[in-house]
Amino acid sequence: MRILVSGASIAGPVLAYWLTRHGFDVTVVERAPTLRKTGGHAVDLFRPAMEISEKMGVLPRIEALATGTDRMTVHREGRPRATEVDLTKLVGVASDRHVEIMRDDLSGIYYDATRDDVDYLFGDSITAIEHDGEVTFERSPTRRFDVIVGADGLHSNVRRLTFGAEDSLTRFLGGYLAVVSAPKSLATPNEMVGHVGVGRLAAIYTAEHLDDARMVFMFRSKSELDYDYRDSLRQKQLLRDAYADMHPRVDRWLEEIDGTPAFYFDAISQLSMNIWSRRRVTLVGDAGYCPGPAVGGSTSLAVLGAYVLAGELARADGDHLRAFAAYELQMREPVHLSRAFARAAARTVIPGSRAGVWALTRGLQLVSLMPGSLSRSLARLNTKGVRMYDSMPVPDYSEV
Repeated sequence: MRILVSGASIAGPVLAYWLTRHGFDVTVVERAPTLRKTGGHAVDLFRPAMEISEKMGVLPRIEALATGTDRMTVHREGRPRATEVDLTKLVGVASDRHVEIMRDDLSGIYYDATRDDVDYLFGDSITAIEHDGEVTFERSPTRRFDVIVGADGLHSNVRRLTFGAEDSLTRFLGGYLAVVSAPKSLATPNEMVGHVGVGRLAAIYTAEHLDDARMVFMFRSKSELDYDYRDSLRQKQLLRDAYADMHPRVDRWLEEIDGTPAFYFDAISQLSMNIWSRRRVTLVGDAGYCPGPAVGGSTSLAVLGAYVLAGELARADGDHLRAFAAYELQMREPVHLSRAFARAAARTVIPGSRAGVWALTRGLQLVSLMPGSLSRSLARLNTKGVRMYDSMPVPDYSEV
């Protein structure tokens, strides 16, 4: 059975790994000319993704490249005193097994685990998909596949070709996210420094093995902003406007955005699709069920979804329609839970009032001061809240 996967970031290589282990012939097409190795932000792997990565034999590499950020200093806008936060306790509330790693590092690890067994087509993209599985590429010759999988992110090309325009499938969560590469000298390894005010927050961090620092900006907006996704100059101006006069340190950070080698800007949006498959095509990860960048644990959800899709295709012995139905059934509850969590997180992480700013910083401080065993015990009582990802089951496909 020949399977085409579009996207070589996270879900694509994980899916390709498990598909090849189950005996499928896999091709991965990626629009970028090479594996993306600059920019990006830190992502969280929770228990299910950690277990799957361990099964893949790549967990030691992931743990070796963890960011190591274990403390955070939070400055409230207009207040002289900062709040010190023990991030190890904060993470312990959410997960018993967790690692934070840069997205591009994680992508490289998963790619390395598959490159000897998978045919990768870099610098190419899909332009048409026919009902019989015939795929037209921008550069490569037309080929026919039994299954086509979109693992190409929130703005998925495969989803657009199969389900139509993106606008009707997404839900704006009221905010924007920007990630900017900056000189490493602006940050300190193992520490995140953040500034939070009404409707906006900014933070900077780095890691020992990085050559740069990463600045993260998240801000509220009552409505979607008017800009072209290719117009980085307009996006940078929107960012400056949103953070005007927040703090001299933030002003210094903003000076870096014109010369940055890597700049990302996008709406914090959630995909609202309830089905992810049509004929020979299905979607995985952010392409099918992105709960919202930076607020919904989308990386762990993508790793779990890729593992489940490969397992169900193997279990169905190549009957893709039966496999797609089983895949969607397995993933329905995790996706719905992550969407609900992301909607709440978007409101909490970017406070909309002074009271919200106080509650956020005070809550971080209380968790940091609380004994770790007590905070973890209380959190385990809520499997649909902060412990949601740890409570997601990882099916066993060892029999197929």
